[in-house]
Amino acid sequence: MLELRCGDVVAGCDGVVRGETHEEVLARAAEHAEEVHGLIDLDAPTQRALASAIHTP
Repeated sequence: MLELRCGDVVAGCDGVVRGETHEEVLARAAEHAEEVHGLIDLDAPTQRALASAIHTP
């Protein structure tokens, strides 16, 4: 299991997404970004920041 803590990328957010693969975590992070932060398209630097914040809990 892998996870991404949104607060590692967006200060003050306590959202956490989990998945079995990096791709699954990134897809869930994109859903979270849209639902919670109103971000529809994540630019390349944001995608890289999210990818680098994925870790094993």
